[in-house]
Amino acid sequence: MIPRRADMVVTRWGARFAGRRFPVAIGRGGITTHKREGDGATPAGVWHLMGGGYRADRVRPPAAPFPIGATGPRDLWCDDAEHPAYNHPVHAPFGASHERLARADGLYDVFIVTDWNWPDATPGDGSAIFIHCWRGPRKPTAGCLAFRPDHLRWILERWTPRSRVLVKA
Repeated sequence: MIPRRADMVVTRWGARFAGRRFPVAIGRGGITTHKREGDGATPAGVWHLMGGGYRADRVRPPAAPFPIGATGPRDLWCDDAEHPAYNHPVHAPFGASHERLARADGLYDVFIVTDWNWPDATPGDGSAIFIHCWRGPRKPTAGCLAFRPDHLRWILERWTPRSRVLVKA
């Protein structure tokens, strides 16, 4: 039996998935149809979840229908639009602009990579558009979607390979 596709619909007011509503944090720039690197906006569109990471020193691995690996202090994500590794994982030491995946603040204790501008990245169209843990309700991200950690785990446990994220402007 082919699993039913369950889509997550996200607006600036929240997210709906599998019959439930969830508060969600979006980018400080709102939702945009013209995403650019560094604009702080969440890109409108249809996304797929590709894989992710978790901090093994802090949390147990989440259940998900795609690969999720442990991250450590050398794991980074390149956000330098001029670098050939733009919008891809890299390892320290790395001289170009990047984000640490093993953050001190817990935002990436569980994070999911979306297919926004990935894997074939167009320079400047936005990098590291993840789904991750939030700072708190309505506290904006740099462009990602962020959920309460228990909500994120609930969503991932019910995600199917056919599911998608629909971000509406």
